[in-house]
Amino acid sequence: MAFSSGGGGGVMAEINVTPLVDVMLVLLIIFMITAPLAAHKIKIELPIASLAKPPDDVANQPITLSIRDTGDLYWNDEPITEATMQAQLRVAAQRTPQPELQIRADKDTEYQVISTVMGDAKAAGMVKLGFVTQAQAAQQ
Repeated sequence: MAFSSGGGGGVMAEINVTPLVDVMLVLLIIFMITAPLAAHKIKIELPIASLAKPPDDVANQPITLSIRDTGDLYWNDEPITEATMQAQLRVAAQRTPQPELQIRADKDTEYQVISTVMGDAKAAGMVKLGFVTQAQAAQQ
């Protein structure tokens, strides 16, 4: 605290703004020097994002592989055996562009079953693999 030397003997309640002004002037000078350096020198015409849905291309549709808690497999909602699934994974892996394999597993499905399916997909050459989950309910 600063004390006045005058006859009042009270505490000075004024803030010394000189250090604040010094810092602000230094920051102003730094920004004036660096702002032109941050400008892009090369003009590029960037693409415009669109929220329009791409056309339905059957060849590029993701593959949905559903796994029930009993271990039953469904390829795009059609029942399938493990041997047939492996054959269809090999065929799907050869497509260009390769479709994404989306695994929808029941929450009570054993991990061993899911691990086996992921291993079969990797062995078939599938690169794009995703898991479909349910959105978490809002907390109330």
